[in-house]
Amino acid sequence: MNSRVEHSRSHASAGDIARYVVAGLLLVGGLVAFYWFEGQWPMPLRVLAVVGGVAAALVVFLTSTKGFQTREFLSEARFELRKVVWPTRQEAMRMSWVVMIVVVIISLMLAGFDLVIQWLIRLLLGN
Repeated sequence: MNSRVEHSRSHASAGDIARYVVAGLLLVGGLVAFYWFEGQWPMPLRVLAVVGGVAAALVVFLTSTKGFQTREFLSEARFELRKVVWPTRQEAMRMSWVVMIVVVIISLMLAGFDLVIQWLIRLLLGN
């Protein structure tokens, strides 16, 4: 468990807002370039414009406060993933079979309930 105290800031600074706007413009700019230069640029170059716009927007975003919090969260998530005890292949296969069998049993039960309810409604309506 993380022992650091988290301070919640509900407002973003002017610098952060400017970074968000620039990141959004870079992202939109890459997408606009993709469609604007259709027929003029070859497809790989247009795709590179989108990838470049996304990468530049990500770099700008990661310099903001929320970007720092995002990097910190991903770092902590990676640290926590190292603690996970992953199942072996045999355990995973066994549990997969259990899940499939339970799904079949429950679907058959629901189909049975559906047939009983249909029969009762037909009986009540006189059909």
